[in-house]
Order: sequence, then C-alpha cells, then structure tokens
Amino acid sequence: MITLVFTLLFELIRLYTWVLVISCVFSFLYGFGVLDTRNRIVWNIGAFLNRLTEPVLQPIRRILPAMGNMDFSPLVLLLLIQYLLTPLLRQLYYALIVGGVP
Repeated sequence: MITLVFTLLFELIRLYTWVLVISCVFSFLYGFGVLDTRNRIVWNIGAFLNRLTEPVLQPIRRILPAMGNMDFSPLVLLLLIQYLLTPLLRQLYYALIVGGVP
C-alpha cells in the first residue's frame, strides 16, 4: 500500500514537471508571436496551463528579484522539485519500507 502511494506521488511529480515545461514552451511561443491567443483552442490551453502552474509559481515570483523580462521562477521550481522534494520523498519512502535511511 505504501509503495502504491509513493509511486503515485512520484508519477504526479513527474507529470507536474512536464506540465511546467510545456507551460514554459507555450509561454515562449506566445512571446515570440508563434501562437495567437485569439484562437480559442490556444487560449484554452494557455488558461489551463496557467491555472495549473500559477498557484505554485506566484510565491516564488514574490521572493525572486525582477530580472528584466526573464522569469526564473519555473527554473527555481524545477530545481526545488529535483533536488529537494524528490530526494525527501525517496528518503521517507525508504525509511517507511526498510525502517531506516539508506
């Protein structure tokens, strides 16, 4: 049961990472004028991606200083997921399964 829960958590983290990357690519394409948000499908995709990513990125944007037009909050979030959240969950999983930290 614990293995199933942690497998689901890791898959959700992986899925959210991909959503974040796709949102960044969408933002770049929109910024360079490749995508036109007057198209209803493009607008719906952008709104959906923003609803998924903005609640997590907004607190990071409040902490990071403004650096011109560059938004480094997705990069910071990806680094936090990769180097803090995933290893902590992995350590917790090993501690619950094995009874100790490897």
